Amino acid sequence: MERTLLANPGTTAHCPARARKRSDSQPAGLQHMEQPTEDHPGSGASTMPASALPRTGSDSVLLKVPVPLGSIADSLRASDGQLHAKAPTKPPRTSSLMLPDASGRPPTYCELVPRVPGVQGTPPGHSCPEPEAPWWEAEKEEEEEEEENRCFARPQAEVSFCPPDNPFFLLGSQNRPLETEVLHTLHGLFLEHHPGSTALHLLLVDCQATGLLGVTKAQRGAMGVASGLELLTLPHGHRLRLELLERLETLALAGALAVLGCAGPLEERAAALRGLVELALALRPGAAGDLPGLAAVMGALLMPQVSRLERTWRQLRRSHTEAALAFEQELKPLMRALDEGAGPCDPGEVALPYVAPAVRLLEGEELPGPLDESCERLLRTLHRARLLARDAPRFREAAARRLRGFRPHPELREALTTGFLRRLHWGSRGAGAPWATRLEKFQRVLSVLSQRLEPDH
Repeated sequence: MERTLLANPGTTAHCPARARKRSDSQPAGLQHMEQPTEDHPGSGASTMPASALPRTGSDSVLLKVPVPLGSIADSLRASDGQLHAKAPTKPPRTSSLMLPDASGRPPTYCELVPRVPGVQGTPPGHSCPEPEAPWWEAEKEEEEEEEENRCFARPQAEVSFCPPDNPFFLLGSQNRPLETEVLHTLHGLFLEHHPGSTALHLLLVDCQATGLLGVTKAQRGAMGVASGLELLTLPHGHRLRLELLERLETLALAGALAVLGCAGPLEERAAALRGLVELALALRPGAAGDLPGLAAVMGALLMPQVSRLERTWRQLRRSHTEAALAFEQELKPLMRALDEGAGPCDPGEVALPYVAPAVRLLEGEELPGPLDESCERLLRTLHRARLLARDAPRFREAAARRLRGFRPHPELREALTTGFLRRLHWGSRGAGAPWATRLEKFQRVLSVLSQRLEPDH
């Protein structure tokens, strides 16, 4: 008697969908992508469960040739002229069949063949690669799972969100300050990307440096809160506050260097000014919404060594009138409001809020101005910091929404990190010096460059 496969006539069985689980997303160095952990069949195709065909007749060899479901379904319909259209038939006689192993899953009625334990197939833990998703898109599911079981955890230590100074694409293991070849490479790299793309690169790196995106489970456990926006308001956020202040100043120095390093024609420096203004416009609320990045670019444009270049600014107003008007009428008033603890901070139009006023205040810096105005500004800044910490989840969603589908350029992303800029500005040896010493020396370098471009009369 021939053995046939059991089937329920008139019923179509469907395999339950296998839930995909995403991996932890940690920023490691400059590129960190999610690694798949489960099989990912293509759309419109089905995978065979781990099983083996039963022996038929005298055939004692397990079938090891991959057979798609479509061919088996065709064999089930091949006897339409002899039997009922829905009657099952015996499996095809082939010499071998290799079926994927799924020895951890219980049998289901949707399987066409029963499972035989111990069939050699794909080893457990090995799966077909699936399309990788960036960590800033994959971490939301993890945080939602943790949120359900979250309870108070006492902070363990201060946390740093700046990636370690791993080997860089554009710098060697040892480099001198402001190497000419690297500066030329960076100049061409920024010219290849329009301001909107550069703004998204800067938003991604700023979100990681602030601890808004890319925070690991271990970091959340160590700091006792979910994001850096909350951490920077707490006593054990001292290290993060110093890192954010250094990053803000380092980015501003890099922007100023982009202008003061142009030793060519006047129009070249005016074009560099226009590029910074366009980048600031791409970072403003309603666009990328990266307010720390906007503050860094404006810090470069308002730096004394840059603002004193009268001929360069005059050329900007003559050749790039729209950029000059946007700088004077839109960007400068916006920056003034942000420095005073006001300005936009709604998570709908802002992805990463401006935290520098609160950070400086918490680090003991005195507020300028008359006493009555400084007290009012103090209360306004502290109130703004409390709102930012409360709305941290909404800012995280806004940032992830702006970065959805974004694929950064590895070298451009690297060029915007604090560690790279530190090595670029002060070299591999000087990067370890105290921050105040490094800042003072670089300010003197910028002053010399500014005087060479437009000497005082």
